[in-house]
Amino acid sequence: MKKVLVLVPFPMSDTNRTLRSAQVDAVNLGPDIQFEYRSVRAAPRNYISASDLALADIGMLEAGLEAEAEGYDAVCIDTVSDSGVAALRSELSIPVIGPGRTAILTAMMLGNRFSIVTMWEHWRHLYQRTLNELGLAHACASIRSLDIAPDNQALMTGKEEQIFPALNEMAQSCISKDRAEVIILGSTTMHQSHAYLQERLSVPVINPGPLSYKIAETLLGLGLTHSRKAYPVTHVRRHELLHAMFECAADFKH
Repeated sequence: MKKVLVLVPFPMSDTNRTLRSAQVDAVNLGPDIQFEYRSVRAAPRNYISASDLALADIGMLEAGLEAEAEGYDAVCIDTVSDSGVAALRSELSIPVIGPGRTAILTAMMLGNRFSIVTMWEHWRHLYQRTLNELGLAHACASIRSLDIAPDNQALMTGKEEQIFPALNEMAQSCISKDRAEVIILGSTTMHQSHAYLQERLSVPVINPGPLSYKIAETLLGLGLTHSRKAYPVTHVRRHELLHAMFECAADFKH
């Protein structure tokens, strides 16, 4: 049995983490793989600024540092920002998958132009960063947002009747006005809307979290992981330092 650790980007209760783990029900996986979910011990309130992203990276790094030693075969990051992916790849030899890059690269296999539909305008910089890193800004037909502050804990629960139709209308505009050929959901916190949108839209709709799970299964099946030429190992590991920092951070009340 292969085990994959999914790192959840915010501290949260078991109940709210269950809303995250429901993503696994949206993808067909083989019987010999299982996914376990772990929250970071400290995180920014949201991913708005450069300092937020720095904290998110180190929080993900600390949460996943021991994944390989704990017997996990791969790590998936539960945020389209791909926070911690590069850092964890420098520490782990097992595959580390981020849904942001994975979604964009998959969109390019399914069409020539894609649009990203998202909840919040403050997240735009996350997509632009990844697009620029990949050199694929030209293929992004549009980034459209409802500009509604997200709920990172309860997600869309209880707001489906308001949010789902609004997302559908916005995605229809991406297709008709921006000529998008593929739609990408801009956050794993939006996964609950995927089935609703896919049923109503005329183009493929990419659900980044479940996609990353399938990619993890595929890489494990093929015996592939990231290149050490791209992600060299640090010469001096400081695991104890990082864990000590987050022992303090976990007790910090704000």
